[in-house]
Amino acid sequence: MGDILRLVGKRLGLGLVILLVISVIIFFMVELLPGDIAQAVLGQGATEENLAALRKEMGLDQPAIVRYFDWLLGALTFDFGQSIVTGNSVAAIIGDRFTKTLFLAAYAAVIAVPVAITLGVVVALLRNSIFDRVANVVTLTFISSPEFFLGYILILYFAVKWGMFPAISSINDGMTFLELLERTFLPALTLVLVVVAHMMRMTRAAIINLLASPYIEMARLKGTPPWKVIVKHALPNAWAPIINVIALNLAYLITGVVLVEVVFVYPGIGQALVDAVSKRDFPIVQACCLIFAATFILLNLAADVGSILTNPRLRHPK
Repeated sequence: MGDILRLVGKRLGLGLVILLVISVIIFFMVELLPGDIAQAVLGQGATEENLAALRKEMGLDQPAIVRYFDWLLGALTFDFGQSIVTGNSVAAIIGDRFTKTLFLAAYAAVIAVPVAITLGVVVALLRNSIFDRVANVVTLTFISSPEFFLGYILILYFAVKWGMFPAISSINDGMTFLELLERTFLPALTLVLVVVAHMMRMTRAAIINLLASPYIEMARLKGTPPWKVIVKHALPNAWAPIINVIALNLAYLITGVVLVEVVFVYPGIGQALVDAVSKRDFPIVQACCLIFAATFILLNLAADVGSILTNPRLRHPK
């Protein structure tokens, strides 16, 4: 148990260091963007006095390194400052948006994870069959297609031609759970198509790699049914790479939804990021990027811990 805690502690410490480096990159890359923030807020007709007053109010008269540490200390307490456009708290603006993004990601994950693992096991059992070849072609097509392209295809057929689901995922607090599922089905399906394809191929590769192991051959020689070989012998030893794939795809579901939310006008954090970039609302841009980075690092840490717990060789490296 102590070895596991030390390994987890090392992963957590490394994740915090990486997040600190990413915070530096985010802050100073925004600082390097051309243009004057105060000028962008007040417009071209603003006087020098007004510009100077706004710069002082926003802290722009301080050195960049001082503003970075002020921003970092605020971020540690989830205080990302105020929006330049609306003047509201950034945390309040993106908090509700991030909750909606988590709902969309969970909606897609509940469908994608069991379907992908099941299909991966089935195509591994039917390796080199027609079903396996067709599945590989279809999944490779989905992986190679941009999310916005898949989204527009789904809108064309499911919304425009067949009228089954709305093309725009406009939601509000007064909706029932079933109405919410219906409104968000198309963006969730777009994410599912990409995630299932990737997870299925990785699950198939992990299972096929294990099928060549000596203990699998011994189980077959004993007359064990093929499904039992997969479920009782191959799948438990394939959990480590599968968990890694699931965690990375869950990270994608949360951090890679920007294009999907824009296509379906879904009011998530990705849409908030795009709106903030177009309006040069840099506090929201910085907060969204930092949240995306922290989420990705956290899920990678969860993948490492899951791999350690499911693989005895990692639990006992000696």
